[in-house]
Amino acid sequence: MNENLPTSSSSLSDQDINFKQLFEQYAFYWKWFIVSILIFLIGAIIYLRYADNIYNITAKILLQDENKATGELSGLSEMSSLSGLGSSTPAFVSDQIDVLKSRRIFRKVVELNRLNFNYKIKGNVKSSEMVESNSPLRLVFLNPHVSKLDSISYSVNVNKREDALTIEDKESGKRTVKIGQKFNTTLGQAMILAQSNKNYSGDLQITYTPVNSVVDRLLGEVNISPNKEKQSYVVNFSMNSVDINKAVILLNSLIDQYNMDVTEDKTRVSRATSDFIDSRLELISRDLASADSKVADYKDQNNMVDMTSEVQLYMQNASENERRLIEYQTQLRLADMMGGAVKTNSGNLLPSNIGLDDPTIQSTVKSYNDLVLERDDMLKSATPDNPIVQNLNKSITELGSTLNSSLSNYRQVLQSNVNSLQSQKNKFEGKINQVPNQERGFKDITRQQQIVESLYLFLLQKREETEIKASATPAILKVIDEAYGAKTPVSPKKGIILAGALIAGLLLPFIILYIKFLLDNKIHSRKDIEEKFNSPILGELPSSEDPIVKDNDRSSLAEAFRILRTNISFMLGAKKDSAVIFVTSTTSGEGKSFVSTNLSRILAMSGKRVLLIGADIRSPKVLDYLGLSHLQHTNIGITQYLINPDMPVENIILKKPAPYDFDIIYSGYIAPNPAELLMNGHFNDVIEYGRKNYDYVLVDTAPVSLVTDTLLIADNADLTIYVARANYLDKRLLNVPKELYEDGKLKNMAVVINDVDFARGYGYGYGYGYGYGYIDSDSVSLRAKLKKEFKKLFKKNKKK
Repeated sequence: MNENLPTSSSSLSDQDINFKQLFEQYAFYWKWFIVSILIFLIGAIIYLRYADNIYNITAKILLQDENKATGELSGLSEMSSLSGLGSSTPAFVSDQIDVLKSRRIFRKVVELNRLNFNYKIKGNVKSSEMVESNSPLRLVFLNPHVSKLDSISYSVNVNKREDALTIEDKESGKRTVKIGQKFNTTLGQAMILAQSNKNYSGDLQITYTPVNSVVDRLLGEVNISPNKEKQSYVVNFSMNSVDINKAVILLNSLIDQYNMDVTEDKTRVSRATSDFIDSRLELISRDLASADSKVADYKDQNNMVDMTSEVQLYMQNASENERRLIEYQTQLRLADMMGGAVKTNSGNLLPSNIGLDDPTIQSTVKSYNDLVLERDDMLKSATPDNPIVQNLNKSITELGSTLNSSLSNYRQVLQSNVNSLQSQKNKFEGKINQVPNQERGFKDITRQQQIVESLYLFLLQKREETEIKASATPAILKVIDEAYGAKTPVSPKKGIILAGALIAGLLLPFIILYIKFLLDNKIHSRKDIEEKFNSPILGELPSSEDPIVKDNDRSSLAEAFRILRTNISFMLGAKKDSAVIFVTSTTSGEGKSFVSTNLSRILAMSGKRVLLIGADIRSPKVLDYLGLSHLQHTNIGITQYLINPDMPVENIILKKPAPYDFDIIYSGYIAPNPAELLMNGHFNDVIEYGRKNYDYVLVDTAPVSLVTDTLLIADNADLTIYVARANYLDKRLLNVPKELYEDGKLKNMAVVINDVDFARGYGYGYGYGYGYGYIDSDSVSLRAKLKKEFKKLFKKNKKK
């Protein structure tokens, strides 16, 4: 168990290093993040400056249901709601919400407040919307084409200069008119009127939109919902709008129109009932006056006095029969009146609650009146030819026929009862045959008078009840909160927009860099080499603009080559007096000549005898790197020696060309058969000469993936330096050095990583040198620079 602990700790350490490497890899592009964040924040600020603020406007009302269940029925309703068996919202509330959401109500609101006229004052960047009452000018259509009002939009730009108006629309272009002057539009003649105390100068845009289009838009914007509490009669209104005043007017007007609509329906029914009763009273009054006159005349003619006790006795026995007969005859007269009203009615409202005892007839009259009201509401926004209106007319006719049939049946029942009571009356009359004939005649006249008087009093009572009900009709709703809009906008949210801009500013460069890194298939550090194969890594050379190190150079590049010199000594050991070091790479351009020339200079600085051989006879670059390209025209190289090995090796050696302290054998001219020249065995003589006369022989060879030249002479090497250039070599080409290393085709191979940018966060190194004087300012990372500045600031404050 203890043996596993170091492994776990090492794994955690590697993970920390990976996170640090990942952070530094992205932190190298910190300027990208700063620029991206600034761009997004500036864009967000501009958006917040010119975006329209959206405000939330709310209102709340309480509906009052006249037929709301009370007592036991109310308790049962609440129990069913709590148990989940019933709906949480009362049916009455749901029905009234549907009425509130109807196009008919919304159309009334739009037309009443002229919400289909939109007024905007143009600014430099955006336009400001206002309600018509706050606008300095108002557009009015004088003789509009009715057929076009609901299908065509119209927009006009108005520019006021003193008393003249310059108007412009798509149809007629620009023209000049005066305030109140008529002008032609696609919707007919119009004029622009000035609002009182509204002065302005500038551009005003007035737009007319068909009412139906505005209604469709408002139905989607206005939210009408019941309260969340169960069995609640509270209804909530809310909408989001740019203009608080316009939204407040809309919601308040919507509530008012709904209240007026319901109140008007109730008033119409009461008015129809009152008119019917008044017409009946007028007729009954004449009948009652005639009956009273007949009684007075009869008494005067017959000198009548009070009835005798005998008549009183018989009348007491017959009083109950007479009372019932009068009651049924009254109902019969009422049925005849209602029947007459139904027959003469042409689709209008019928009187309700006039005293008929039959509940079926009363229910049918109520249904009939409801259909008439619904048809009249439809006729406000539709023609009589509308299918819905025709269906309602048909239903009204059928219901009228049903009502007529019910009245006929009810009358037959009443007539049967009257006949029965009349027969009873005849029996009583037979018992009072001895009563004087004038008394019987007087009773007939009195009975007719009582019937008419009873009906007259009944109608007077009903009229008073109707008037009281009409005047004392309770409001259908109570306004809890009128429309109110908070001054704090719900959109756009400043904090969320700025936070989103900050996040987007961070994410955009991160995503771009992530994709860049994801698609990047180049090597960057020793880690990429170590993951592929286990070859020793001699060192990492930082990026540099100078092609070769200088005398007494203390830059990070010079320090890297000094470390490389030390690591080479460890690789070679102490077995040989001289060492042959081959320098090769996978492809051209990875810095073979750069490494070989600078390594030769560093080794020579330590007092060693160094010979640099340019063995890349296909693409020689050694003299170019050293700035000695002019010597190739006056000296011979290794190509000439391989062709003519009889000459001494000393003839091709450039002895310490200034300013360098090492010897050079350059490649010579480019031969047509370089592989064959290297195979003839004379290159070994050059190496052998180098071993005898120099401490280090550095051979700049050809790339191994392009030609076989290096592999032909690889046996002469004591150490092979394989150069891999960061940010240049494709990771897929690492299979080449891997195979060479694992197969042993290159002797004692070790890798040098060239052109490493440590500021990018790749690799494990922290740079070279032991002080700021030793490190090249161009290669110092951002972290080191910041650390240096903080130290300076700290020392300065400490001195103070």
